Amino acid sequence: MKKIGIDIGGTQLRCAIFDEDKKIIKKIKFENEKNLGCVKNLNKLIDFINMEKINYEFSGIGIGCPGPLDIKKGKILNPPNLVGWNGFNIVEFFQEKTLIKTKLNNDANVAGLAEAIYGCGKGYESVFFITISTGVGGAYILNNKIIGGANSSAAEINNIIINEDKYSHNGLNAGGLEGQCSGTNIARIASEKSNKNLNTKDVFELYHLKDKIAMQVIEDFCENMAKGIANICAVVDADIFIIGGSVAIHNPEIINIIKEKTMSKVHNPQTLKIELAKFEDDAGLIGAAQLI
Repeated sequence: MKKIGIDIGGTQLRCAIFDEDKKIIKKIKFENEKNLGCVKNLNKLIDFINMEKINYEFSGIGIGCPGPLDIKKGKILNPPNLVGWNGFNIVEFFQEKTLIKTKLNNDANVAGLAEAIYGCGKGYESVFFITISTGVGGAYILNNKIIGGANSSAAEINNIIINEDKYSHNGLNAGGLEGQCSGTNIARIASEKSNKNLNTKDVFELYHLKDKIAMQVIEDFCENMAKGIANICAVVDADIFIIGGSVAIHNPEIINIIKEKTMSKVHNPQTLKIELAKFEDDAGLIGAAQLI
């Protein structure tokens, strides 16, 4: 029987069908149109799945979605990147519309699970995965199992306080990791300092051109991310840290900079392993299918 992996993002909805060898045999993506709301957007995925039921028999659907979530109830709570989706029971919705067993977990958790089982974390007992894209997320995988904590919110590292900046991003802690290190906030900080309207790609292009403002913004970003990793390391002491997400995947040079800065902040720098994620866009799909 085939499995379905779904990756819910702030801008895209992605879906893949996996065969019995865990290989992707079909993949599709849709724009997540904010003006449509959750039901109309998700109906695009529902229609695709129900059409594919003609061709395949499915054992289940796994969904990776931005948190916070109530995983036990299958509900989306109040994710900052999915405005208007608050309180929506996505598991119930998919099960009713497709008649296929459905499981839900945090998008960072499922991407981390993919990296732990099949990617850079393969063979390690404890893996900490960090994603840097529109937001910042984390996942702690121990013996190929997601460690969710009492409220399924373990590794929600976006709220770690790493400096005294007073900016609060989407209601998170002022000086929090997401407010300082997400792609959104790299662009925000650079735009404020330069009095220009810049996106994340612009900032890194200027960084490579040795623009002084961009260089300082990326230097601060790497320093703040190193502080975050050092704090995590002091708590979980993972065998390996894996960094993914669009910011890292498209700018892999930041990995060594972050590692060098982190080494000066941890007890055992000689054993610190920080690597770029193996999987790019497909990590969330692969990990979501592993929920089944």
